[in-house]
Amino acid sequence: MKMKKLIDLLALILLCSTLYAADDFSFFGDSLSSSRGKGKEHTSLKGNAGIISSSTRIKADNIEIYGSDNDFAECTGTVEVIDNEKGISLKAERLFFNRRDDIIRVEGAAVMEDMKNEVIVKGNFLEYMGSDETCLIQIGVRILKDDMVCRSEFARYNRNDDILELTGMPVVFWKNDEYRALRIIVDLDKDEITLEGKVTGSIFSEKEDKGDEKPEEETPAGDSEEEPAEEEKTE
Repeated sequence: MKMKKLIDLLALILLCSTLYAADDFSFFGDSLSSSRGKGKEHTSLKGNAGIISSSTRIKADNIEIYGSDNDFAECTGTVEVIDNEKGISLKAERLFFNRRDDIIRVEGAAVMEDMKNEVIVKGNFLEYMGSDETCLIQIGVRILKDDMVCRSEFARYNRNDDILELTGMPVVFWKNDEYRALRIIVDLDKDEITLEGKVTGSIFSEKEDKGDEKPEEETPAGDSEEEPAEEEKTE
């Protein structure tokens, strides 16, 4: 038994050394199983599992790491991601992380908070590509910022330009106004909205407070303020 624990410890140290050599990459979990055969590199973390790279921290119930340079990870359970360098956080039920191409793909009630632009993105499928800071969201899309709420079935969010493109029955609620079209483009930085195709909308102006004005009293039917003229008598 002692020899088995020693072998497991040596395997863990060896794996840590390999991961750290690949761009400062480490992990943690309640239990670990690993295979380091060429072409079959695989590590399984069970219970309170996590991955830590230079700027990203991923936590989940279970994590599978694979690839010759440990470039890929699949996370299931209560998944949480924090990227301090990019200023984003993610929560989902399932996550795929491609560290080589800097791609994160999440499924199941996904929520992304863009702390840099103060935007919250929700959807059932989300793919984030770090190379061009673009996020694709599908199915039940909800995007929130200040007093703006956007809904659609598909959305493309460019973090660099702070531009949001909505398709699939898109609607934008901004303050008291409502905008609908086949395609809606929102400049979140400039607070500008562009509508394309079958445009409809409702704009409500803010009414001035007239509470101090006394409303005119209505005269009951049949009671005229002017006395009726006397009828002329005829003989």
